[in-house]
Amino acid sequence: MAPLDNLSALAPADRIALRLDVYLVSETLARLQKAKQLPGALDAAETASYQKSLKSLTNFIPLWVKIAVSLALGLGTMIGWKRIVVTVGEKIGKAHLTYAQGASAELVAFATIEAADILGLPVSTTHILSSGIAGTMVANGSGIQKETVRNIVLAWVLTLPVCVLLGAALFFVLRVLGVH
Repeated sequence: MAPLDNLSALAPADRIALRLDVYLVSETLARLQKAKQLPGALDAAETASYQKSLKSLTNFIPLWVKIAVSLALGLGTMIGWKRIVVTVGEKIGKAHLTYAQGASAELVAFATIEAADILGLPVSTTHILSSGIAGTMVANGSGIQKETVRNIVLAWVLTLPVCVLLGAALFFVLRVLGVH
């Protein structure tokens, strides 16, 4: 096979298979490095560099995805901002959120999100902030509104499976339409 300058020269099915193979090699090298089990013939620094170059082939986000997500988030916030602000600021606790409580919840949210980012953990900023606000309400002794907290927890529990199903359905539709 002749060398390729661009992955778009491959057939879509071959491109998917190649990316999967590259991903598996990259992840295997990363795990071997982390476990300090690289074969003796491999130089750790060179292997790390190679693994990083492989990762750039599989860890990318197409521009159209970035634009679509940005538009969805922007429109969702423009339409639903008031409901979010009222729920988070006024309906979690039995009393209105004070400036000190808001600042405390924001600082805790910042620290938690930063720690998750450093550790590479996926988190929801909204879930973290809502939990921080509920914590300040409990610490302040003003109490929380159980029905609102129940609805938030229910949304947390349902978010993952519903998004998995929606993502799978959208991916299936796009594959049927030939979008790769």
